[in-house]
Order: sequence, then C-alpha cells, then structure tokens
Amino acid sequence: MKITICIGSSCHLKGSRQIVEQLQQLVAENNLGDRIELAGQFCMGNCQNGVCVTVDGDAFSLTPETTREFFEKDVLARL
Repeated sequence: MKITICIGSSCHLKGSRQIVEQLQQLVAENNLGDRIELAGQFCMGNCQNGVCVTVDGDAFSLTPETTREFFEKDVLARL
C-alpha cells in the first residue's frame, strides 16, 4: 500500500509535517513498515480542504487532528 502526503506550501501550512510524523509513528506502532510505503509529493491540486493524502490513488483530506481516525478507519481496513 502506498500513502502519499502533499507537502506543498498550502498543505504544509495546514499541518502536512505533523501528519507525516503521525503516520510514520502509526505505521511503526502497528509493525506495518513492510506493508505501507509513505511518500511525499508537492502540490497534488486539491488545496481547498485539508492536507491532500492519497491511499493507492484514492484521495482523502486530513488535518493533524483526524490522522489517527483516518489510519484506523481507512488504512487498516484495506490491509
């Protein structure tokens, strides 16, 4: 599974760094480093909402506050 997080300037201001750090921690806590690849990408063209994140091409909009719920609901369910 590949999770891509936007690290463009707009998403950076909305908390993309914190989201990257949280996802790294959640992947490690769940021992999923061999099953989940985290990647960064500059502007993904969906700046209107929160930080743009894709999971195998499916788009999500996150904030640092919603990252854990996203991981538990949308990432773990796909494994």
